[in-house]
Amino acid sequence: MSGQEKRENKFETKLIHFGSEVDEATGASSVPIYQASTFHHHDIFNPPQHDYSRSGNPTRQALEDYIAVLEGGVQGFAFASGMAAISTTLMLLSAGDHIIVTEDVYGGTYRLLSNILTRMNIETTFVDMTQPELVKAALKANTKAVYMETPSNPTLKITDIAEISAWAREKGLLSIVDNTFMTPYYQRPIELGTDIVLHSATKFLGGHSDVLAGLAVARTDELARQLKYVQNGLGTVLGAQDSWLLMRGMKTLGARMAHSEISARKLADWLSRRGDIDAVFYPGLANHPGREVQEKQSTGYGAVVSFDVGSGERAKRLLNFVKLPLVAVSLGAVESILSYPAMMSHASMPPEVRAERGITDGLLRFSVGLEDIDDLLADLDEALRNS
Repeated sequence: MSGQEKRENKFETKLIHFGSEVDEATGASSVPIYQASTFHHHDIFNPPQHDYSRSGNPTRQALEDYIAVLEGGVQGFAFASGMAAISTTLMLLSAGDHIIVTEDVYGGTYRLLSNILTRMNIETTFVDMTQPELVKAALKANTKAVYMETPSNPTLKITDIAEISAWAREKGLLSIVDNTFMTPYYQRPIELGTDIVLHSATKFLGGHSDVLAGLAVARTDELARQLKYVQNGLGTVLGAQDSWLLMRGMKTLGARMAHSEISARKLADWLSRRGDIDAVFYPGLANHPGREVQEKQSTGYGAVVSFDVGSGERAKRLLNFVKLPLVAVSLGAVESILSYPAMMSHASMPPEVRAERGITDGLLRFSVGLEDIDDLLADLDEALRNS
């Protein structure tokens, strides 16, 4: 390596040294919280970089630059929630447009597409994206975008990001990936050809169940310009305090994800060896149909395990018996979270639609936190035996 060449830091280092980690003015080891709604123009003919916090805030800018570095995009954007990031991105579409979407997508995304964007005459076709031929068959004359969620929520199906993104570019379509479950620690869709990457940063990126946020990253300058225009126009931005809190959580992403994934693998294996579980969904299992694709496009399997206990009645008894995990909406935190999709994340999806997508009344989603895995297994074993 010559003296002129700059060695690129590895991902874990980028989590700590992302470009704005030290305040240039004071040397402070934390990005300052600019709790200001507006900014003085010292010279009216030379306006400052930031003039109004809806349009741009230095704390939020640091976060947006941070996620762009981690995802390998040209520009990042921070929003008030994951759904704000998703809805703002989908507002790149216009009336009469059509979008192809992962069939077992997050319930909030399904609700947006099925009950809100339909009022704007934006049409959606939901397909099983584990089969690329079904995605390609869904193409219409008015198709403008393909929306992938992989692993999908909550059945953890795997979509081949590179194949679908390449096909989308060939057809002149926008490709979008919800990367919430994997995070850029394990999966970077822009490097696989995707145009826009989305996150519910409330989950693994924040990591502590104390901040509501969404992020988007654009692959090109033109897409960044379009996203910035819509973000500013809708005002769906993240506040300075939450931007700072999210950056603090993101610094430990690598350590948290690595620990939780090891435990998740043990949980999935333990569940798969039980005789009282109908099905276990985890990309790291040898019998998972998407494992080969997952290993091609990701460096890990994630920290979410879904499993079917056989019936809604048993699922509810188990939820009322467990002691360690939070029984709650959300995932990706330091504490384990056990969720019931039928009544929580996918409650807005009609029962018959959930059934078509394999989201049964007995399905539970376990987001593995930082507790000792043996304690979690002992707690879950007791709950299973008493349910």
